[in-house]
Amino acid sequence: MFLNLSEIVSLVIISVLLGYIFSGFIQRPKKEFEFRKRFDWGDIKFAMIIAAPAVVLHEFGHKFIAIFFGLNATFHIFWFGLLIGVVIKLFSFPLLILAPAYVAIPAGATSLQSAIIAFAGPAVNLLLFGISWLMLKYRKNLSTNERVIWIISKRLNLLLFAFNLIPIPPLDGYQVLDGLISAF
Repeated sequence: MFLNLSEIVSLVIISVLLGYIFSGFIQRPKKEFEFRKRFDWGDIKFAMIIAAPAVVLHEFGHKFIAIFFGLNATFHIFWFGLLIGVVIKLFSFPLLILAPAYVAIPAGATSLQSAIIAFAGPAVNLLLFGISWLMLKYRKNLSTNERVIWIISKRLNLLLFAFNLIPIPPLDGYQVLDGLISAF
């Protein structure tokens, strides 16, 4: 089975909390005379539509490639990382640093497999960037909300792709580089 019940529950929790955390950075276009609120369910849902796929599908990229290689891989909430994100949101810090989840993969992968598994997450972000770019380029009849969603999705996924490939532990870029150096 690709997802167990615990992973599905984790997916829902992370998605909602990502919506809350990112709602300070990603806000839906407001209607005339609509005022900003401290807690706005509309902004949370809007941010969740953009941020949750970028983060969750990144982690599932790692998971599904590990499964493809015959390895056990389990999606987990990283509670401390989520707590940091919530604190950043509550105190309105201007910078967002977030590590809300991870995929646990027991030992057993070769160095090259480890590099490929590590690259799978950023590759998903690159794919989501490409989809966003194509939607903006070829869909001419997008509503204002749809256009904003695709623009922010494009930027967020490109940022996540580039940031995660920085070769500094514990980022994916370090795991990719370490796996490639060890393999060759």
